[in-house]
Amino acid sequence: MKWYMRKCIRCGRYTLREDKCPYCGGELVIPHPPKFSPQDKYIKYRYELKKEKKLI
Repeated sequence: MKWYMRKCIRCGRYTLREDKCPYCGGELVIPHPPKFSPQDKYIKYRYELKKEKKLI
């Protein structure tokens, strides 16, 4: 079993819960980046998604 910390999108607090934030009830995301690989075949799709959400 992996214990990933999760971060709330609304309040920015960290928790180990998986369903919702125990403080504000917001959505949780995993704040850790994926492993890097020079032969990444999905980089194009992640780049387009970030561009679409205006994160870059």
